[in-house]
This record gives sequence, structure tokens and C-alpha cells, in this order.
Amino acid sequence: MKHLNKLLVAALMVMGLTSHAQDSNNPWAVSIGVNAVDTRTSASNGKLGFFEKHFSQPFAVKDNWNILPSVSYLSVSRYVGSGFTFGLAGSVNKITKAVYYDISNSHAAIRDSRFIYVTNPGDLMYYGVDGTVKYSFMELIKSKVIDPDLHVGGGYTFLGKDSYGTVNMGLGLTLWFTENVGLSFSSTYKKSFGDREDNMGVIDSPSYVQHVLGLTFKFGGKDTDGDGIYDKDDACPEVAGLKQFNGCPDTDGDGIIDGSDACPEVAGLAALNGCPDTDGDGIADKDDACPEVAGLAAFKGCPDTDGDGLADKDDKCPTVAGPIANQGCPILDADKDGVPDTEDDCPIVAGPASNKGCPELTQTDVEALRVNARAIYFTSSKATLSDARKGENSTRLDAIKEILKNYPTAKFSINGHTDSTGSDKLNQKLSEDRAKVVVDALIARGISAANLESHGYGETQPVASNKTKEGRATNRRTEVIYVGGVDGMKVNIK
Repeated sequence: MKHLNKLLVAALMVMGLTSHAQDSNNPWAVSIGVNAVDTRTSASNGKLGFFEKHFSQPFAVKDNWNILPSVSYLSVSRYVGSGFTFGLAGSVNKITKAVYYDISNSHAAIRDSRFIYVTNPGDLMYYGVDGTVKYSFMELIKSKVIDPDLHVGGGYTFLGKDSYGTVNMGLGLTLWFTENVGLSFSSTYKKSFGDREDNMGVIDSPSYVQHVLGLTFKFGGKDTDGDGIYDKDDACPEVAGLKQFNGCPDTDGDGIIDGSDACPEVAGLAALNGCPDTDGDGIADKDDACPEVAGLAAFKGCPDTDGDGLADKDDKCPTVAGPIANQGCPILDADKDGVPDTEDDCPIVAGPASNKGCPELTQTDVEALRVNARAIYFTSSKATLSDARKGENSTRLDAIKEILKNYPTAKFSINGHTDSTGSDKLNQKLSEDRAKVVVDALIARGISAANLESHGYGETQPVASNKTKEGRATNRRTEVIYVGGVDGMKVNIK
């Protein structure tokens, strides 16, 4: 029978592997404290009711409780969910107050409480090992401080030279000072399998009540990022965050967690995934090419003031509509020649479309250039304009200038010629220098150097006989000849 009792106790101990109130955040707990053993519950008396017999003096501390004045209780427990914990506890005590019934008394037949006595059984050492299954009502009453519980289990008691198993049940209360530290009190009735009186009224293997007062410490919760939220409840366990975001951070404080925030370091709008929209055009600054000015999505947040399909920042004429091909500016025809300025090589000088808006060189102007160029006079045998005919030279050069400025895309060559008087070498240099003098005079009058070139031909291209005075005078000449267009452009002669 004793072996069967031991097996039953062992089974009950295996069922329960903790004790006190912990939770899924801190699944482990250790409790240390003092215990008191009250054996009055073993005093048998048939005339007394169950509660009167067992619990008539539950708090007769001075009379019935056995207390060892030191740390005498230790338990280790683990939370398994839904308010249940399982654990293992050990306790030590010294029994100096044992309650028994004196059957030798002459009034034994009455067997009432007057014949229940307390005596010292010989300072018996007490050791208890218990397994406990406990249910906490803390979650049920929705309290974070008051933690009542109901517990059951089994244990094994070593009392002096005797040892026996018990079935345990009891109540407890823990008051949590912090999330991890609490003051615990429990009372457990331990029913013995062999609490029978011997012929002297002394209980063999007594049942008893054990009271425990101690401190309970919860631990085991993991908080990797130290944000006060346990990893199991932390959606971002590696990065410190906020409770309202399940442990995830919101660096910019815009109410959107960093993991869902496209701009985690700058406060923004939920509609834009946490990004700001400075100009309020509905386009996030990070995607807005013009974040300071409200614009259109089609232009990446930039405005198109004139509505011509070209963003203002790329529009040369942002307030006046114009084709994109003309950089947003309207197509103009400044010289009113019917050729748009965008296609007009001479936008400020009228000319036909056939000549790209540039004027055509007329035969009249060709002849006028020939006549005026030949009437430019130089100092004899020198490349300097004649002072004696200064007025005439100025008139001829001005006339040439007026003709040339009408053909801004045409290029002209100023050619110098001499008669045969003098050496070939001298005549060649003289013709080149005189042509250069005319070019310089025209440039000084505003004709572009790009429209002019000069050449000297010496005496190699006579237009009259050098044997007569008149012929030599004719051969000493300057000519203005059209040679082509500037930068490859063509100027028609009509």
C-alpha cells in the first residue's frame, strides 16, 4: 500500500512543475520565504465536525504553528498558458508543536476538543517536496497587482524517521509590487495517506496545513531591443520602438511605423506613405521635381502655367503658350516675311522661304558693289586710303556697308588688283594689303568679320591693257565678290 501511495504522489508531482504567478512574458518564477506547519488538522475526534476538527483554530500561531526562523521555502515554476503554472517546491522546518488526542483521559468516550493536546514530539526535522498545479485568477479579474490563485498537487513529507505522501490543495495570494517582484502568501492543506492514531492518540503520518510567506521573482522574458516590450509581443524585436506600434519605431513621429514609412526620418502624410508634401499638390516631395511649387502629376509635381504641355522649368516662355518644339514659346515672324523665326535664317531681315527667310542678292546690288568698290582710291604705290579723296572713299564704303548688311548670311570676298607697273612680288603684296584695308574699314562700319574675306591677285587678272595709261588705271581696282553663304548657307542671286 505504501508503494502505491508513493507512485500516486510521484504522478501528482510530475503533473505540476511550478508554483507562483507568472505569465507568458516572464514564464519563470522563483519564490523564497518562510513556512509554517500546523498539524492540528490531524487531531481525530468522531464527535467533532470536519471543519471544526480540521480548521477550528486555523490561525493559532502561538499554540499550533511550527516556524523555523530562517529562509525555509524555495520554489521554481513555469507558466504554461491560460493562467496555469506548474512547479516544484521544497521546504524545511522543525516540528516542536504536534497536536494529538489524549485517549487515556477518563472522558475519552466524549472525545471532544477539550482533550486535544499540543506537545513537543522531540524537535522532529521536517522536509517537504511538492509538485503543484496552480490557476491564477489575475487575468480573470483584470488586475495587474492582486493575484489570487487556487492550487492542487501532491508531495512527499519526511518527518523524523518517517516519510509519506500527501495530496495537496490550497489557496494563495500574491501582491505584485512591480511586474517582476511580488509578495506571496499561501495556505495548503496536505492530506496524508496514513493519518491514523496509535493507541496513545499520537497520529502516524499526520495531515497538516502549511502556510508560506515569501517573495516571488518573475523572469525569463526576452526584450532584445530594450524597449520594454517582450520579443514575443514585439513586431520589431531588434529595434527599440513604441508600445502603440507593437514595439516598432516611428522615428519621425508621424504616426506611421518606420517599416511602412517611405520617408522614416521626415514627418509626412499617411496618404503618401509617411512622406511630406510641402507644396500640397498631392505628390510626395521625394517624387516631386518642384517640391516648393504646386504642380501636376503629369509633370512630376511641376506647374505648367501656360498650359502648353511643357513644365515651367523647361519652358522658355512659361506664361505664353507655345509648341514644345519651340521650347514652349510661340512661333514668331519678326521680319514679317512669312517664314517663322524658328525656320528663318535671317529672322530680322525679310527674305523668301526659298532662301530660308534671307534676302536674295539682286543683280542691282551686285552691280552697285562693283561700281562702289572700284571707286575706292589709295595713295599711290601704298596700301592706305587716299587722304585727297577721303570724302569719296567714305561715301563708297558706306554704300557698300548698306548693301552688305541686307545679306547677313552671305559671304563676300574683297579682292585687290594692280597694274603691271613694278615687280610681281611688290604688286602681289600691295594688292593683298589694299584688300585688307577695305575689309577693316567695313568691319569698322559694323559688318561682321564672318561675312568678309580678302584676297590679293597682283597684276595677274587685268581687265584692260597695261600698255596704256587708261588701261593701267582700270586694272588698279578693288572688287566685292559674293562667294557663298556663312556656315554653309546659300544665298541666291536673282
